[in-house]
Amino acid sequence: MNQQSPIRPLDHVTDWVFDLDNTLYPARCNLFAQVDRRIGLFIEELLGLEAIAARDLQKRYFREHGTTLRGLMTHHGIDPEVFLDFVHEIDMTPVPPSPELAAALANLPGRKFIFTNGSVAHAERVMARLGVAAHFDGVFDIVAAGYLPKPDPTTYRSMVERYAIDPARAAMIEDLPRNLRPAAALGMTTVLVLTGEEWAMTDAAGDHIHHVTDDLVGWLGEQAPRAESRDQARE
Repeated sequence: MNQQSPIRPLDHVTDWVFDLDNTLYPARCNLFAQVDRRIGLFIEELLGLEAIAARDLQKRYFREHGTTLRGLMTHHGIDPEVFLDFVHEIDMTPVPPSPELAAALANLPGRKFIFTNGSVAHAERVMARLGVAAHFDGVFDIVAAGYLPKPDPTTYRSMVERYAIDPARAAMIEDLPRNLRPAAALGMTTVLVLTGEEWAMTDAAGDHIHHVTDDLVGWLGEQAPRAESRDQARE
């Protein structure tokens, strides 16, 4: 299902900004479920909590701070690198190689970036598994953000400044609606990837969502011919 908004065409886009987890690969892979479990285990070991109490704290920090990591840094002074290494020690095999995604990215004119609350190392492993690393021009991760996670607007400004992105000529693709609000405020065109997860749909209604799809590969495939027609018209 692809929903196109007539008030936000994409023929002006020269830079494409992609979220990583549950966006570049299908949420049904349940890869992030592994990360989620290891975050809980980290909290159990750090604070000596039972599993239920650790999970409650994990989700509270996520809601209040944007990421559980930020909450743990704020309230417990943890080393973020130790946390990131621990929670990303996961089995990547549930993510299938995607030559279809690679082809769609190859045919999509413009620069492509990954913008993630995870680490560069995690993004590189995901890209390698999908077979798409050659199609991206950079990864802006939580370390580059100074550990200020999406949806903190400061992080979006830092990302566009690093790569000299003109937000008015950029599109951002994400599975969490709340992470698209600052992008829209900067002037980006936004694309929401539906995952079927109710918890992901907070802040889904509003004029900060310009396009919606539950098939990223198919949606990207539709954009390349439009961009090609645009470029031919300008010749």
